[in-house]
Amino acid sequence: MTAGPALLDAPSRRRAGAGLRGIETVDTEEVGRSDRLALMRSGELGSVHSWELVTAVDGPGTRLTVFLSGCPLRCLYCHNPDTLAMKDGEPVLAEDLLARVARYRGIFSATGGGLTLSGGEVLMQPAFAARVLRGAKELGVHTTLDTSGFLGANATDAILDDTDLVLLDIKAGDEETYRRVTGRSLAPTLRFGRRLAERGVKVWVRFVLVPGLTDDPENVAAVARHAAEIETVRPGTVERVEVLPFHQMARDKWAELGRTYELDGTEPPTPEATEDVRDVFRAHGLTTY
Repeated sequence: MTAGPALLDAPSRRRAGAGLRGIETVDTEEVGRSDRLALMRSGELGSVHSWELVTAVDGPGTRLTVFLSGCPLRCLYCHNPDTLAMKDGEPVLAEDLLARVARYRGIFSATGGGLTLSGGEVLMQPAFAARVLRGAKELGVHTTLDTSGFLGANATDAILDDTDLVLLDIKAGDEETYRRVTGRSLAPTLRFGRRLAERGVKVWVRFVLVPGLTDDPENVAAVARHAAEIETVRPGTVERVEVLPFHQMARDKWAELGRTYELDGTEPPTPEATEDVRDVFRAHGLTTY
């Protein structure tokens, strides 16, 4: 496949929901339900929410970030609540998505960028993710998975072999806080983190600092220990930790969807508080931003 002109016609700002401009979608009236399900099981068809071209987020360099629909978590601070239901995405063929990836190979090469699959939760659609990742690697494109790790068991060895980097969101450090934040269990994420290290997949740990929810010192210390334990399995695995200050940019999305937003009155952490938390990770020898 030959890359065409790399026109920067993607949305210019971070806003999942910018749509699928430039990527063909499947006409569901022409494809019956049974055929559609068969295509999804084979990984040829996926439910995609949107895409954007971004720099300095979602991995190194300039990246084509694709947001898949569907997520098993219900994070109180979810930035993309419009990606939670798989049925709300648009049907996209893997080959059409890869045609868009191919257009930007020149930019990826020049900036050290590539493709990032995000969501929602990518591993809700493992067959589609596998096909897209394999195609991207055949194009010589760097690949990244942005995942909570809760569905890490869905990531086959083949998926991990085609993944250069995982952005692993460790949303809390203890079981009680993790359940409060997400409604799910922490243990699968920790198992997935160890597995990534064992297989030699590079990891960027992400942690969202939310005042009154995830900022308890004991919780922060636990997240830092978990990140350090992944690094201990195979030194060099955790390339960096990103402590991300909570913000209210998603509040309007929650309102538009008619969902109750429990963090409506929560203020972002101060720069000083955020830096103090980063120092906790640095104390474990982890490069932290």
